[in-house]
Amino acid sequence: MQQIRDNFERMAKLSDEDWNTFSSKLTRQEFSKKTAILKTGHVENYLSFVEKGIVRYYVPSESKDLTFTFGFDGEFVSGYDSFITRLPANYTVEALADTILWRISYIDLQEIYAVTKIGNTIGRLASEGLFLKKSKRELSLLNESAEQRYRNLFTEQPQLIQKIPQKYLASYIGITPQALSRIRKRIY
Repeated sequence: MQQIRDNFERMAKLSDEDWNTFSSKLTRQEFSKKTAILKTGHVENYLSFVEKGIVRYYVPSESKDLTFTFGFDGEFVSGYDSFITRLPANYTVEALADTILWRISYIDLQEIYAVTKIGNTIGRLASEGLFLKKSKRELSLLNESAEQRYRNLFTEQPQLIQKIPQKYLASYIGITPQALSRIRKRIY
């Protein structure tokens, strides 16, 4: 849990009282590799922090799943649109590796917002981080070639190249695995 506090304190100073109130609401949950954390059609009830593991977000399809983001150690993960709207998600979130999450429920987070001085600041900063990650990805898909998106992974998210299967990387950058193979041959 110290990792979560350290993450928050990079954004805003927490009093021990606020931290104790917040941390008392956290639950630790482990997910085995390939386990759904949030299933399509279900409402997201948690904002989670990845202590260890890899999380993949994808839109399931009969022909092929469309991967649109990942979460790693030290990051917040959530079907956040479903979390805030209380409507079912139209995608799945799964553990790509054995994963440990620290989670706070929607109801408990609303209470934290109401009773702590720093709660709203933390919630805002966490949601801003999720938004910025999403915006950057959307702009990349609109403005860059597939090869440039792949090259950017080397400098911006090297953990993707090292830890994610090629078929998911291809889907993430919006191409087929065969096209990714051709790009990799040109680069190497």
